[in-house]
Amino acid sequence: MGKSLGDDTLDGALNIVKNNATRQVLCSAEPANYAGVAAVTLATQIIDSSDFTGPADGDTSGRKLTVNEQTGVSISSTGTANHVAYTNGTDTLYAVTTITGQSVTSGNTATVGAHDIEIADPS
Repeated sequence: MGKSLGDDTLDGALNIVKNNATRQVLCSAEPANYAGVAAVTLATQIIDSSDFTGPADGDTSGRKLTVNEQTGVSISSTGTANHVAYTNGTDTLYAVTTITGQSVTSGNTATVGAHDIEIADPS
């Protein structure tokens, strides 16, 4: 018996991120929940739905939401950024994804390259 989810279902989940996330947070580790974001925050960038492209077909299956490159991100703590979290800035963690690790220094700025949040087709 096969398993499937329609593109509209997957897009619905990705559009929650796109339409509600107001903060892109560079993190030194993966936060488990919204409360955990503060302990691993290296930088926070204000974003809105225009900072995303998609949803569209995933790279291998499912669907993806591309986060457009962010430049001039002000670093608030020194460390190695290896995750990016998407929150509403008050109480909800919408998504977390990994990024290529980059060392950042408080007081400097960073560029967060374009990357995808993907949901694979069920298998």
